Amino acid sequence: MPIKIQGDLPVKEILERENIFVMDEGRAVHQDIRPLQILILNLMPLKEETELQLLRSLSNTPLQVDVTFMAVESHQAKNTSANHLNKFYQTFSELKDMKFDGMIVTGAPVEQMEFEEVDYWNELTEIMDWTESHVTSTIFLCWAAQASLYHFYGLQKRQLDHKMFGLFWHKVLNRKIPLVRGFDDAFLAPHSRHTEVPIEDIRACKDITILAESEEAGLFLAMAQGGRKIFVMGHPEYDRVTLDGEYKRDVGKGLQIDLPKNYYKDNDPENRPLLLWRAHANNLYTNWLNYYVYQSTPFDLYGTPDFDAINDGK
Repeated sequence: MPIKIQGDLPVKEILERENIFVMDEGRAVHQDIRPLQILILNLMPLKEETELQLLRSLSNTPLQVDVTFMAVESHQAKNTSANHLNKFYQTFSELKDMKFDGMIVTGAPVEQMEFEEVDYWNELTEIMDWTESHVTSTIFLCWAAQASLYHFYGLQKRQLDHKMFGLFWHKVLNRKIPLVRGFDDAFLAPHSRHTEVPIEDIRACKDITILAESEEAGLFLAMAQGGRKIFVMGHPEYDRVTLDGEYKRDVGKGLQIDLPKNYYKDNDPENRPLLLWRAHANNLYTNWLNYYVYQSTPFDLYGTPDFDAINDGK
């Protein structure tokens, strides 16, 4: 898939080295095609790292994708330069009159706070409500999945006894649903979180369909409104060394942290981490873009989108 990004975005060079087809504005403007408009609300502190992970994940179909990055206005980023944010990110105030084919809302390292204590919570709830009329399908990742389940359905999160950290086995449910098309019966996926929404509470919510779960890690994948909302409780976008970096960061700080499960060969952190989830991660994002964005979105985003019709599957 050609991904259209700004020509001087720093991660562009890394993507090109990995043979990922990246297109800048100059080339894209000469193509007679309407690319899918994908908005990424990046709540992670290391924004460039998350940019790279998500752009990799969106790079595996023949569809052309035009990516826009958004940052919240009500929080001052401490780990990404103001210059980078000003150059490559827009705010909700600048984007709220636009419509998008798809959106991804990332996780954030605020899960141990109450939702209402997060300084950008009011802005985030406004954005989540806005997606219902301005975005065809939205993926909520990790903390954002917990936040959206709370905001839309009143489902509370709870603190875990220990961090859910590493690769966990999941089983696929509802195999006929296109989002899990091509998945194996069992697959590994990364989790890295201190809280969860109890899966029994999610099962009890008639509006939500669970698509993949783990006996040990609970929910991994669910959807609502026919795919208008997709909840991913783990981090399929993580690259090979993300969990390794988190583990060694916490060890360096003297924090109590267990080895990430099923991650290092022979459970030895001196060994290179095993990359065991990339195929299913790519499959998830490819299925999302094809079945829930491309197949559902109108050609003219501003002339036709009838979101009630999309919800009803018409």
